[in-house]
Amino acid sequence: MKYTTAYENKRILVLGLAKSGFAAAKLLHRLGAQVIVNEYRELPTDDMHKCALEALGVCVIDGGHPDNVLDAVELIVKNPGIPYSNPVLVKAKERHIPIVVETDIAAQVSEAPMIAITGTNGKTTTTTLIHAMLEADEQAPLFAGNIGEVVSEVVLDATRNNVLVTELSSFQLMASPHLHPQISLLLNFDEAHLDYHTDLAEYHQAKAQIFANQTADDICVYNADDLKIVAAVRQAHASLVGFSQTEKTNGAYVNNGTIYYQNEAIIAIADVVLPGKHNIENILAAISIAKLREVSTAAIVSVLKTFAGVKHRLQFVTKKQNHYFYNDSKATNIQAAKTALASFQRPIVWLAGGLDRGVDFETLRPYCERVQAIVTFGETAPKFMALAEQLQVSAAHVETMDEAVSVANNFAIDESVILLSPACASWDQYPSFEVRGDAFLTAVNQLPEVE
Repeated sequence: MKYTTAYENKRILVLGLAKSGFAAAKLLHRLGAQVIVNEYRELPTDDMHKCALEALGVCVIDGGHPDNVLDAVELIVKNPGIPYSNPVLVKAKERHIPIVVETDIAAQVSEAPMIAITGTNGKTTTTTLIHAMLEADEQAPLFAGNIGEVVSEVVLDATRNNVLVTELSSFQLMASPHLHPQISLLLNFDEAHLDYHTDLAEYHQAKAQIFANQTADDICVYNADDLKIVAAVRQAHASLVGFSQTEKTNGAYVNNGTIYYQNEAIIAIADVVLPGKHNIENILAAISIAKLREVSTAAIVSVLKTFAGVKHRLQFVTKKQNHYFYNDSKATNIQAAKTALASFQRPIVWLAGGLDRGVDFETLRPYCERVQAIVTFGETAPKFMALAEQLQVSAAHVETMDEAVSVANNFAIDESVILLSPACASWDQYPSFEVRGDAFLTAVNQLPEVE
């Protein structure tokens, strides 16, 4: 870790004691800051994070936001998920107190070069692919960000011999003014997180922060097939490397069923194990970055011939009672669900629903050609029941995942796909999409093998 004096003796408020808040507080304490942690929830006296911080001499305030919590505060490091409508943040803005997330602090002290990945969909699969390719080439990569550990935790022991492979959300990027990756990646832009961001323009601007501090010595890898991204990267000062499924580029591209990097044939698409046409975009992005890091073609090919996907991302679970079960709990927005629905040629029983972010599901209709039934749950269940009525397909509103899987199994015909692809966030019923996906896996595993 590189040491900086930028935070010495500064009074810094860490807002939210989750994993990121705990890691940020430890890092800032190590950098000589006067750290106060404020958690709205009332914590048990034996809370592990609270006790560990108090043992370091860090002040932890829980059970609300006191009126004086901002007194003499010079910087706020917030949990990425806390919206800017939070009363503490509203007051901080009025007082012109800077607000950042832990990623911003970590980026300033990391000795390891950073690869930063963002996009509306495909981030985790692409991040995992890049990590696997670097690992196959013995480049000592480290997972960080939304996948793996909190960045502030990882940078403590990262060295120049490592590479930080970092998945970043718009929540993190929006409050990371000092972020400066050596390689940035923009996969795609779509409508998402409009319950958090003021509008779509703010969401896109947050994503563009990934290359905002890059210089001509850095590289921005971008999707040359996405016109919104092509427009965005015109602002970048970094060297641009594009990837494309439709035309030859200076990065990875597809030609006659084969993936190339510049003029080198890498692998035939038929030899790639990872399923789904949408994953070609992720593979092209990963190859572009791997090649920029001088990963051998042999290492890239070995990964692509063995990598079958990531848990909760269009994950094939099992075949039972002549039905194919897929877990796509990571589909927390409409575009991800569209991708999943378009990936199958078989009849689909679709499990969908979750947090209502006010999004119109009308645009899903053209992707429902193979949907034979909808099983829905959560806040958006009425919207999906209405969609089923428009599609003139069977539907059921259920309360639990066990019930959802059982009802879906009864709706399914031979050779059907039973697909969990919610098109919504999980937070109305589950703490995360992972917990939701695990509930689906448990329910599927409890089904008998035969009727």
